[in-house]
Amino acid sequence: MTRITPALMIQGTCSNAGKSTLVAGLARALVRRGLKVVPFKPQNMSNNAAVAVDGGEIGRAQATQARAARLPPSVHMNPVLLKPQSDVGAQLIVQGQRHGMLGADNFLGKKPALLPFVLDSFARLARDADIVLVEGAGSPAEINLRQGDIANMGFAEAADVPVVIAGDIDRGGVIASLAGTHLVLSEQERARVHGFLINKFRGDAALFKDGLNAITELTGWPSLGVVPWLPDVAALPAEDAVDLECAAPSAATKLIAVPLLSRIANFDDLDPLAQEPGVRLLFVRPGEVIPAEADLVILPGTKSTIADLAFLRAQGWDVDIRAHHRRGGHLLGICGGYQLLGRTIADPDGIDGPASTAPGLGLLAIDTVMTGDKSTVQVRGSHVGSGLPIEGYEIHIGRSDGPDCARPLLDLHGRFDGAISADGRVQGCYVHGLFSSDGFRRAFLAQFGIASSLAYEARVDAALDALADHLEQHVDIARLLQIAHSRHSSGQAAA
Repeated sequence: MTRITPALMIQGTCSNAGKSTLVAGLARALVRRGLKVVPFKPQNMSNNAAVAVDGGEIGRAQATQARAARLPPSVHMNPVLLKPQSDVGAQLIVQGQRHGMLGADNFLGKKPALLPFVLDSFARLARDADIVLVEGAGSPAEINLRQGDIANMGFAEAADVPVVIAGDIDRGGVIASLAGTHLVLSEQERARVHGFLINKFRGDAALFKDGLNAITELTGWPSLGVVPWLPDVAALPAEDAVDLECAAPSAATKLIAVPLLSRIANFDDLDPLAQEPGVRLLFVRPGEVIPAEADLVILPGTKSTIADLAFLRAQGWDVDIRAHHRRGGHLLGICGGYQLLGRTIADPDGIDGPASTAPGLGLLAIDTVMTGDKSTVQVRGSHVGSGLPIEGYEIHIGRSDGPDCARPLLDLHGRFDGAISADGRVQGCYVHGLFSSDGFRRAFLAQFGIASSLAYEARVDAALDALADHLEQHVDIARLLQIAHSRHSSGQAAA
């Protein structure tokens, strides 16, 4: 007989309702019970990507969920990834590999053709799993996007997966959000929902008892738990750039400034620095000035280098950066930020946007040419200056060469990466995740007089354990498991 793998889908009443965090916490809780748990998100939209062990790209949240489940990340955990490159277009990644650019209208028409890839990835993961935890995207209440949907109810129906809906009480209106979601769903979709969770609750949950009863009366769905706000979650890698707006203030005197580029990507590079007690990490927003007192300016990754170079100049940040450098300040560029620091950026074939060539900031003697091939690989090596080990990943198009590459930043087991200016104050490389390596980060910060004792990776794991403990206390996990096992047999669902 064909085995039907238990599965449960967490959908939300809105974006940023905490779906990613709930799936990560449940994954860690269930794996500690001895289950083989596999996370899955049919469709994601994020420029914060990770490189999977099988060599392609997935959303950062799914890599964190894989870590919670104590599994290596796979491209099948997020088979469709959209990486916004402009306000109306995005790069399409299917099962880890780039499939060109799509406008919003193109994607709506292409969704049905992507469903077989989504179901194939789901089936592959389910074969060896005890349970698959599925994360929705946005909200199923976005019924204008329902036709051909592969992210929420469209996937749930195609794969016959039961659903639980999470509501974010912190932003307000959670009763209306859940009742409104129920109102706009079809009868068939409503029947697929087995209950709801209230997330990010602050205060005494007993005071919300009447609210829970009201939701059940309006929807017929039972409450499966009220999850209080958990500060430990801040230690987990952020998924969306909106999280950068919520950065915690710091009283530290050593300032690292990061211009908030319009297409900022892989900004979780900066998470370890944000958690350092001796660092004040400041995201400089559009219209603001890069502070003169900054000890270091970091140019982060970007999904579209030439477009963000124009954006940077429009903010006047090029003037601030040059003034910072003249004052003896230090600069670090990561991936797209590394390209921005160079002399020229050429895109003759229109790989990264309209075909063009633009002068860079000219602070590194390198020139970049965008090429059609994309590097997506996990890497290990060492920092050339200190010999300390590093590990991370590359996700980029383009190749950079020039005199400053004779002073590389990294030795990736015989392949050198990056460049350092002749005065040593401007550095850059293509490798993301450098600051997750505690030894390298401590040595790097020491040159600015910053002492570091943070064990970053250990802190992330501790946060996942704390999240699992939290959910064990506040969520009816036994009932969630029963719901996951209620998945019915169908041709699409077989695994």
